[in-house]
Amino acid sequence: RREEPRAHDAEGIGDLLADCDLLRSQALEEGVRLDDSAVSLERLDQMLPRWRGDEEILDWLGNDAGLYLGTVIVRTVPGAAWSIRPDGQPVVRLATGREFDVVASGHAWAADGAPELSQLYAEVAEA
Repeated sequence: RREEPRAHDAEGIGDLLADCDLLRSQALEEGVRLDDSAVSLERLDQMLPRWRGDEEILDWLGNDAGLYLGTVIVRTVPGAAWSIRPDGQPVVRLATGREFDVVASGHAWAADGAPELSQLYAEVAEA
């Protein structure tokens, strides 16, 4: 029998997922302050993608970018919460029940720059 993924509070698992150390250090080097706001996502979108030549950093940064996107959504979109799928993947679940695989989105952003993190946030915030 398959269990429904459980929603977790933003305080417990959210604080752990919000660390995003590599992304935060890369952003700081570029003068971008990550303050869990939609504006910070716009600033990340403007950073030069110096990491794209290093596969190890690319993967780690993509993961961090997705977790940071999820952190911003959970902290600013009413009813949004972290949920852990049975495979262990963290996703963001909206009050409507719709889920967003923010980590996959972060990997796409790190690798290609598209879709932009701020664009994804805008789509989620409107949903």
